[in-house]
Amino acid sequence: MAVWEKFPRLFLAHVNRATNQRNLSFTAACSAIQKLTCVRVVDNSELGNTPYHRPPKCIHVYNKNGVGKVGDKILLAIRGEKRKALIVGHKMPGPRMTPRFDSNNVVLIEDNGNPIGTRIKIPIPSALRKRQGEFSKVLAIAKNFV
Repeated sequence: MAVWEKFPRLFLAHVNRATNQRNLSFTAACSAIQKLTCVRVVDNSELGNTPYHRPPKCIHVYNKNGVGKVGDKILLAIRGEKRKALIVGHKMPGPRMTPRFDSNNVVLIEDNGNPIGTRIKIPIPSALRKRQGEFSKVLAIAKNFV
């Protein structure tokens, strides 16, 4: 006689626990910025600070897996235009001892990597300092680091 015929409650408890664990698992794609994620522009560029009825959204992530972390470049749809941006903070926690932000923060950049604004309003992660050659101009306009 099978175990589930002798102890049906035990079997049902095991099945329920397994399905609950499966429904609560997180994948890497849910952990950061991907396509159609709403973001917040945190520099003082005119394009990012004028009110508009739609929030800026990510339409492409420039890396292999399509999931953007701090320091990755993305393509934004903002006020009917397409602009490149640099991720300087996201909601989901990353590796240990990295800050977690309340919103997905980006800084607008030109095609050559220069920032459009002249000041960043919020503290940015100090992990970007390790990649200083790529983002030296963005780091220069930042006031505070976390």
